Amino acid sequence: MSNSDILEGKWKQVKGRVREKWGDITDDELDQMEGRRDRLEGKLQEKYGYAKDEAAKHVDSLMEKIS
Repeated sequence: MSNSDILEGKWKQVKGRVREKWGDITDDELDQMEGRRDRLEGKLQEKYGYAKDEAAKHVDSLMEKIS
């Protein structure tokens, strides 16, 4: 199972962690992501100015804590 599959399967739990860590991401934006890793990474790039690989590392770190 890939991290993308895990992210979608645990989206409710992930949403709570995202809210804690990145408070500028709104509930509406989280709902629009629908558990998709690429959308979360894109939003981190947009809101926080992360490079693509940096956003991916942040999501990987988040997933390690949840798994």
